[in-house]
Amino acid sequence: MAAIKRFFEKRKLDVKFKKAGGGHRLAEDSSQRKVPSDASSRPSPPKRQGPPETGQRAAEAALARIQSAQHGHPGGSTAAIRARIKREMEEEKKSLEKAEAEGAASRSVQSEIVQDSAPILSVIFYKCPEIGEAILPKSEMEAYIHEFLLNGLAEEPEMSSALMIQTLNKDREKVKVCIETLAKYIDNVINHPDEEKYRRIRVNNKAFQERVISLSGTEEFLQAVRFQLKTLPHEDHEEDFYVLEDEAASDIDRLKGIKEVLAMAEPIKPQLDRSIKVFHPSSSTTASKFNIPNEFYAISPEEIKKEQLRRNEAVEKLGMLRTKAMRERDEQRELRKYRFTLLRVRLPDGIILQGTFRALEKLSALLGFVRENLVNDWMPFLLSSSTGEKLIEEDLTLAELGLVPAAVVNFAWDPTVMAEVTAQQGASASSNILKPEVAALIQQF
Repeated sequence: MAAIKRFFEKRKLDVKFKKAGGGHRLAEDSSQRKVPSDASSRPSPPKRQGPPETGQRAAEAALARIQSAQHGHPGGSTAAIRARIKREMEEEKKSLEKAEAEGAASRSVQSEIVQDSAPILSVIFYKCPEIGEAILPKSEMEAYIHEFLLNGLAEEPEMSSALMIQTLNKDREKVKVCIETLAKYIDNVINHPDEEKYRRIRVNNKAFQERVISLSGTEEFLQAVRFQLKTLPHEDHEEDFYVLEDEAASDIDRLKGIKEVLAMAEPIKPQLDRSIKVFHPSSSTTASKFNIPNEFYAISPEEIKKEQLRRNEAVEKLGMLRTKAMRERDEQRELRKYRFTLLRVRLPDGIILQGTFRALEKLSALLGFVRENLVNDWMPFLLSSSTGEKLIEEDLTLAELGLVPAAVVNFAWDPTVMAEVTAQQGASASSNILKPEVAALIQQF
């Protein structure tokens, strides 16, 4: 498949195959291959739907609990506080058990989001430029990548199956062991092409079951190598084996090429789409109104249970001195509350540039996002928080800078450089800030 080859070429993997004698052989030139168009095979983006409301309710409940525990009741005794927290925990536990009893189906029910004057980001979107132009929610993007790989098996089975192993299995340690085991199988055949025992893999072998065939894409890879599944005598009974026939085993160059592809394959990873938006100037109040998707919150029913345990710890803290290490641990816990953040950059002319980021991305990612959308992307600029604090520590994450789960930051040109440019070019130097194609996206709040 042409798309699979382009993916490898982008990663500087110059391994080429051509059809020959019913199999695949290494070739110096594959320019004669007919390259089919892959545009029709791409799934069209499905309709976007809003997120479930369970996560938002859980987040709101957690926030309410934290605020309640922090403020308490004026003049309340330690015993009274403990009793109140215990009572609330018991009530919350009952509510949680009732919600869980309704089943997973009830938790997946989608509900309409109530809109306010601020725009709504209903779901997080991803892209994968290396394989296509689709922009989809995460689960649909994963399905899109899977289909891309399946479509490539007919034309490039070696490359596609190697990518499947890397991409479709999340446990990196298991993937590493699998790759090493498959490479060992191929090495055995290369070193002993005439020995039958090295060309057979018993399916029920424990190591094969645990290290190889339990991972997605391995069956397709074995077929690409031209192993065939056969039932053969084994001791006093019959068992299934993957068998490499004489012709395939004798093509050493081809086997070496497949091993190279296996070693160089890397997982296809979807990238967070910035979901860029541009808005007309508005009041600071309107620009600060956010409606955050559930995906922004790293909280779930399991997290609620953990929150209950943390509240137990909070009760114990009332009677003990908190150490520096404990405070730092709590600060790190706060930083991990959010997975994403919605950031708005207010430009000097009042226009708002909006993008979506991971909470653990660094400030440098935000600076790069702003710069790539500027007409004069060479000019230095500064970003500051809504309180006027300059954002200059590029190695800090957005979470560490307090820019989660949403924030408005202010943009300003470097005053020294801007003064020189204005002196040379006049006021028009700062009139058009955003690139024309970006400015064309402008809309009302």
